[in-house]
Amino acid sequence: MVKKQEKIKEKSTKKGTPEAAPVKERAVSYEAKDIYVLEGLEPVRKRPAMYIGSTGVDGLHHLIWEVVDNCIDEAMGGYAKNIKVELFANGRVAVADDGRGIPVDIHSHTKKSALETVLCTLHAGGKFGG
Repeated sequence: MVKKQEKIKEKSTKKGTPEAAPVKERAVSYEAKDIYVLEGLEPVRKRPAMYIGSTGVDGLHHLIWEVVDNCIDEAMGGYAKNIKVELFANGRVAVADDGRGIPVDIHSHTKKSALETVLCTLHAGGKFGG
């Protein structure tokens, strides 16, 4: 078993000089049994900022950019001519194009619609193929 030391924050004395804090030792287990494996969308639900950078305005901006980027891909591929981005006063955003959309037929691997597969499965999409 590996032991780690945990330092307690330094306290300031009345004169403003830091007083050395006592070091408290405690056994902390860090073995294979302590490694967690999150499945499916659980990691995204538990730590969304790991996937979009933030759960604040920057994360929202990232998500909007991803959708707009997909619209641009459709247009550059010759499948769309129009892209519309609307910002509403209530903080909502709408993004639309006249491209192909997401297929809705049954995906051979997941046995679910391609739409559900793309929106609900990590690392699923049309850009991973050869």
